[in-house]
Amino acid sequence: MENRPIRVGVIGANPTRGWAPAAHLPALSAMPEFEVIAVCTTKEKSAQESAKKYGASMAFSDHRDMLREADLDAVAVSVKVPEHSRLTMDVLEAGKHVFTEWPLGANLQEAEELASVAAERGVANMVGLQSHCHPTYLRLKELINEGFIGEVLSVNLKQHGSGLLSRTSDRTWQRDKALGANPLTIHFGHVIDAVCMCVGEISEVEALVTTQADQWLESDTQRTVDVTSPDNVMLVGTLDSGAVISAHVSMVPEFGSGYRLEVYGRGGTLVLTASEHPQLGAMKMFAGLQSDSDLREVPIPDRLSWVPKTVPAGPPFNVAQMWWRFGRAIRIGQFVQPDFEYAVQRHRFLDAVQRASDSGIRQTL
Repeated sequence: MENRPIRVGVIGANPTRGWAPAAHLPALSAMPEFEVIAVCTTKEKSAQESAKKYGASMAFSDHRDMLREADLDAVAVSVKVPEHSRLTMDVLEAGKHVFTEWPLGANLQEAEELASVAAERGVANMVGLQSHCHPTYLRLKELINEGFIGEVLSVNLKQHGSGLLSRTSDRTWQRDKALGANPLTIHFGHVIDAVCMCVGEISEVEALVTTQADQWLESDTQRTVDVTSPDNVMLVGTLDSGAVISAHVSMVPEFGSGYRLEVYGRGGTLVLTASEHPQLGAMKMFAGLQSDSDLREVPIPDRLSWVPKTVPAGPPFNVAQMWWRFGRAIRIGQFVQPDFEYAVQRHRFLDAVQRASDSGIRQTL
């Protein structure tokens, strides 16, 4: 493998819809160290279209056929969350390295089972918490670890995105909280994971997880459906370091104000801002020290961008950064975070947030 590209198969490779064509396929196609040789969707026609679009030599409508017939080194699982566990387990049983999107499973139990089998099989594994490879987060972590703002005292996070109260019937499956794809697991999960990566884990938490909009309209059927998925997550807590944290992540009906992370230290302040979900695209960083009159923008070093300039901006970029890290892990035979064991840790934290909300009792992790 040292002298050839890593051969990849992509499950969920619809040519036009979904996260694979939005991120994984354009990312992999722009990186010479990878070769997409097989794609899989649930329909033969779309699989063939995807293979033609991305230059794959093989197309499948059954992932089991792909795992059996294609000579693959690694597989991307980029499908709806309820299918993550079943498909990833099949990849693991086939002995392939695997990159599964976040959340790893629809619940903690599924994540734990996948992590256990991955460890038994000894294959490289990665979960799609792409903030771990976002250059702006990487620089924030460096500055905090270097003591740029001194001891961290408090952290404040907010993300308010626009929430659709009307959507087509093929998208209303996310209304069911039990299926594991909702603002608690995805929107909140991604941004709180980035905070923990940069400033440390949260050791105690109080929370409020609510569903403010308990019905959606299916625009194509004109049917109103009940919603159990939460759309607001609020917490206060304490970090392992002793710093305090507050966070509010919501999907409001219209005109969400975007993303802002504030880290306050004894010697200064660091602020990140984005107009959309930060793991999907560009962010800006600002800093202010005691001697400054105002916040100033902080440049992000080019050395934190590891992928070719041919990788498209936006969602493909951070996913490409993840594949770059994953590819190194495959070649040298070492595991790198965020892997499945790390994903289990994050699933456990989200369960603690839900328990804190359900019980009204502070949870210790």
